Amino acid sequence: MVDPADRAVERLAIPESLGVSALEPGQRLPSTPPGRQVSIRVQLLDDVTEVFDISQRAPAKALFDLVCVHLNLAERDYFGLQYQNSRRMMVWLDLLKPTLKQIRRPKNTILRFVVKFFSPDTQLLEELTRYLFALQIKHDLACGRLTCNDTSAALLVSHIVQSEIGDFDEVQSFQHLLHNKYMPNQDALMDKITEYHRKHVGQTPAESDHQLLEISRRLEMYGVRLHPAKDREGTKLSLAVSHIGLLLFQGDTRINTFNWSKVRKLSFKRKRFLIKLRPDLNQSGYQDTLEFAMGSRDCSKIFWKICVEYHAFFRLFEEPKPKPKAVLFTRGSSFRFSGRTQKQVSDYVKDSEFQKVPFERKHSKKVSCGSLTPQDGKTSTLPPETVSVDQTDSPLRSTLQAPGDDPTVTNGHQAGPEALPSSTSHPEQQISGVISGISDLSDSTLANPSVVVNGQKPFPLGPGQSPNVHQPSPFNAHSSPLSSPLFTDAGGYVRTDDEDEKFPTDKAYFIAKELLTTERTFQKDLAVITVSFQAVLGKEEVLPDSVRTLINTNYDPVYQFHQAFLKEVEQRLQQWEGRSNAHIKGDDQRVGDVLLKNVQGIKQQLTPLLQHHGEVLVALDRSCRASQRLEEACREFEQQKVCYLSLNMFLLRPLHRLLHYKLILERLCKHYPPTHQDFRDSRAALADISEMVLQLQGTMTKMENIQKLLELKKDLTGFRDLAVPGREFIRLGCLSKLSGKRLQQRMFFLFSDSLVYTSRGMTADNQFKVQGQLPLYGMTIRESEDEWGLPHCFTLFGQRQSVVVAASCLSEMVKWMEDIRMAVDLVEQSNRPTDLLSTSQSDRKSPEEEEEEEEEELSASRSSLERQAAQRGNSMVHICWHRNTSVSMVDFSVAVENQLSGNLLRKFKNSNGWQKLWVVYTNFSLFFYKSHQDDHPLASLPLLGYSLTVPAETENIQKDYVFKLHFKSHVYYFRSESQYTFQRWMEVIRSATC
Repeated sequence: MVDPADRAVERLAIPESLGVSALEPGQRLPSTPPGRQVSIRVQLLDDVTEVFDISQRAPAKALFDLVCVHLNLAERDYFGLQYQNSRRMMVWLDLLKPTLKQIRRPKNTILRFVVKFFSPDTQLLEELTRYLFALQIKHDLACGRLTCNDTSAALLVSHIVQSEIGDFDEVQSFQHLLHNKYMPNQDALMDKITEYHRKHVGQTPAESDHQLLEISRRLEMYGVRLHPAKDREGTKLSLAVSHIGLLLFQGDTRINTFNWSKVRKLSFKRKRFLIKLRPDLNQSGYQDTLEFAMGSRDCSKIFWKICVEYHAFFRLFEEPKPKPKAVLFTRGSSFRFSGRTQKQVSDYVKDSEFQKVPFERKHSKKVSCGSLTPQDGKTSTLPPETVSVDQTDSPLRSTLQAPGDDPTVTNGHQAGPEALPSSTSHPEQQISGVISGISDLSDSTLANPSVVVNGQKPFPLGPGQSPNVHQPSPFNAHSSPLSSPLFTDAGGYVRTDDEDEKFPTDKAYFIAKELLTTERTFQKDLAVITVSFQAVLGKEEVLPDSVRTLINTNYDPVYQFHQAFLKEVEQRLQQWEGRSNAHIKGDDQRVGDVLLKNVQGIKQQLTPLLQHHGEVLVALDRSCRASQRLEEACREFEQQKVCYLSLNMFLLRPLHRLLHYKLILERLCKHYPPTHQDFRDSRAALADISEMVLQLQGTMTKMENIQKLLELKKDLTGFRDLAVPGREFIRLGCLSKLSGKRLQQRMFFLFSDSLVYTSRGMTADNQFKVQGQLPLYGMTIRESEDEWGLPHCFTLFGQRQSVVVAASCLSEMVKWMEDIRMAVDLVEQSNRPTDLLSTSQSDRKSPEEEEEEEEEELSASRSSLERQAAQRGNSMVHICWHRNTSVSMVDFSVAVENQLSGNLLRKFKNSNGWQKLWVVYTNFSLFFYKSHQDDHPLASLPLLGYSLTVPAETENIQKDYVFKLHFKSHVYYFRSESQYTFQRWMEVIRSATC
């Protein structure tokens, strides 16, 4: 019996490949049009040359498809075929034209399959794609095209070596570096390379690829292809193009950037390349047309074509339609971009259903495992003691499941080499969980391996529950504008009935356990301020002594006290569960006495902090404004994985914790009968905590408002200061603004003095840029669906202008109209006109400029591929933007009270196995950890827009205490351990989803 793959090889007369190929057994290459066949040689990124037969009449796209099918490559549009033309210039194969009309001598030509569009951030969804990008970076580094400092170069090479030979071995690594040259000055950096290589123990090839991409994409020369040119004065320069626009270099130094939003037209005339910019009336001596002389007309035309394709790929939603043919004569070039845009590629991969298969890494001794996330590709290596792999299984491999249209945002923190914990286990035994990044927008994702977790307490089963052995399901992908929290089907703890542990079933036990689990989270959050923040800024020596003293004197005592308090609560729960030698049945089955014993300590430690809490917030903000170094250091710290919320949120945690103590004690007192031994202690502790909360009610409201204004300042650009005395935040969210005859999506911010509308910017942090402001004094509002023929439409009449907006649904319209009317009433009661937010001089625009910019934004909103930056990935502003919803300050206050932590079992809709995760609910999001001991979350799932239900009988879950979260095609099941915890999770999640 002849294998189909062998027949395909024989038919194509191709020798068996030793390079990158993920062609499945039985899978054939696509058929080509009839006609005489021509053999074309293509050199792949792993330096293996393959031969493909195509018809003479076939367009170049047929050849390109053959190569991509040979690789089983889904994200093919990032790549292209390059060849040297008759003038010895490297040009791209035009996929719309026949191959033989472009390559005159196919027998003497070798095409190169290389990266064409360099992704600006980690939006590569496939591990194979990331591997090919890593090979491209390796080539660029070796030929000196990717220039960088010695530290970055050594770090890049160390990740390449880790991917190829595995963990550091002094003799093997040294010999490998001697026989393989990865960069021109490698010999001088041998010590640095080996020093970095030592730190990558346990890192899989997939993780090495990700780290390589993360480091490379921050380099100035990443993906840059220089095209020599001269300016009008004859100065030698170089032009390049990237996802953000055109780049101007002098040597290897970038001296100017022309963003796509500022470029009106690109053209070439003979050897002159022309860039026409949009007018900028605020800039003196402004030139609206820049002219550069290139080597020849061919050089100008080649670069112009590359610019056209880059603009279309990264900025358009869809492939541009071909121009209609002129009847008499044509003017200009008919060249256009052909292929899918980045947005279409992302949607296609997530919507497609295909089997992911392992691929062979030619240069690597380590087995490939498709286990990275679609968004960011970030990984987090699990501690070896928590994972064991059956060595009798087939080679490591996990199927990747990409859910549907879930515009979820995650914390896109950057992972450096030091972030990966070391391990002494064999590389093939190291399985990684996954954290997400952000695609256009993308949710964080968590890929869970199919492993047996040893040494952990089995998750207690509810009545009638039976063990369930996981069976991996085939790959299934769905689309998402932001990638969704994606969990693989390959996950689950396999256990038998004999393994179940018995726990107390009293409701008081689960209330006490909630105290324990939330205290663990609180202690970790305090450590972010007292340990992590000061450790990072201490190295930089940028934190002023006054601010450091404020944090040390106010937060350190609280942190130390709660460390001891947490140990006491843990000991009591162990006694309650009968897992301690100190257990005496009945006497220790209570927790009110522990709280009462420590309530005076809580009051003593928190009182100084609460008195100076606002001072800490204001002092840190003032210091950041005074010192750019400190501001950058704080921003970089917020990008770290341990800082999974905004920094100011952690500063508010002690205030919020008092509310949680009060709510826990209220539930205890409500549960206990008056005769219970713990009732009196619980009621006494509740009285003390309630008194503190009552005294701090006004302070808490004020601090939360300041914190929210400071947080919004990071997401907004276009004004000088937002957090001014007297201003209160009321609501933020998406509305569609009517401009001309079209609706544009805008983010609106309602404050106590004005209504501000903004557009999504293309800054590094994807900030929202102020487009207009409406003072609330004298404003009237009227529902106007009939007038404009738009659903859920209303008009805002200000003293200077009127604005017509439409909400996404009736409930959103009602919320906005009620809040705006309330804010207007409060302003008019004060009988004082309000000033607009102070904007910088460069941001002030005439009405004509605003109208022109709005038209530009309208075009951009329909054609621009929006990309989510990692820095503000978990910002509620971005979540509301992509979920097309709104959140009020009242919602934020409610969310503060509804916080919860604990173990849950998670199951995706197409999987059978349940996987145990430590889950934290806060700030409208679920954060997922492998265990409560982890310092940072692996993934997050923002819940705005999700629906919370219980599974129907037709879903065949057959488990108790299960709730269901779904948004569009995303469906997730979570299983709790008791009726009480089930109700608590339903309660807190409902506060975010409803």
